[in-house]
Amino acid sequence: MELTDARSGSSRVVRLAGREVGWDVSADGFRLPTEAEWEHACRAGTSRPVYGPLAEVAWTEADDVPGPQPVAGKAPNAYGVHDMLGNVWEWCWDFADTARYGEYRSLRGGGWADRPWSVRASVRRGSAPDARIEDVGLRVARGTVGTRGVLGAQGWSDAADRERADVRGPLPLGWTPLRLRPAAHQDDVGARD
Repeated sequence: MELTDARSGSSRVVRLAGREVGWDVSADGFRLPTEAEWEHACRAGTSRPVYGPLAEVAWTEADDVPGPQPVAGKAPNAYGVHDMLGNVWEWCWDFADTARYGEYRSLRGGGWADRPWSVRASVRRGSAPDARIEDVGLRVARGTVGTRGVLGAQGWSDAADRERADVRGPLPLGWTPLRLRPAAHQDDVGARD
């Protein structure tokens, strides 16, 4: 599977090799945002946990809706982006925690069934990338964020993921560290044609 748009002429960003995913940070195509990019877009120049009165900007449990709502039903943030908070959690590129949750990826933003106090710019949760969850969606980003061959960008670092996953000795109950192939192989996964 490749995340590209042949009509836009964008370069391939993501490559899959089995369950392992590689990212060419120098490619300009479509991809998931990093958590840092997502949070920057969500906060839209503010430092507050929400970018407006929650009832006006986010679908939450308080709205008593039966499921995800059509986009733009609530007010946008200062960047003009709708539904950064509430409605559905959004996938991000980053792993949730490579030491504890293996290949779980981060979700941000909160969902339509979440309590209002938990729908904030800094709140995160994780899930298996192949899970099907009714309050999870995605928002794509586009553009280069780094130099070809460098495995890190915008708050994400392959080296940091590997270091965190390298748990030695007995594991605490429930921990399932991510076991990645050596970094040399990661270049092959993320390389362009």
